[in-house]
Amino acid sequence: MTSVEGETPISRARVGVSRGDVGDGTAVGRTIVLPEELAVALEARVRGTSFPDVDAFVAFVLARLLESPERGGFTEEEERRLRERLRSLGYID
Repeated sequence: MTSVEGETPISRARVGVSRGDVGDGTAVGRTIVLPEELAVALEARVRGTSFPDVDAFVAFVLARLLESPERGGFTEEEERRLRERLRSLGYID
């Protein structure tokens, strides 16, 4: 996998707009595409835990992150980088 200077596995993650069954036949979710090295690391991290799979672990971590009161949003730099990334991916103008 080629790497761009300053790019990390997190910056290469993609969120798909497709919606589909998330496993139990009742819930609808979104697809998140992770770089292979991050997916492998997450699989190793989940192994031997009570999480049934990486999807459940990632959903848990993201939900906890959103509940976390100690951080009030993005810094100006994080917001600037996020906007640049979304613009480069064509999500915003």
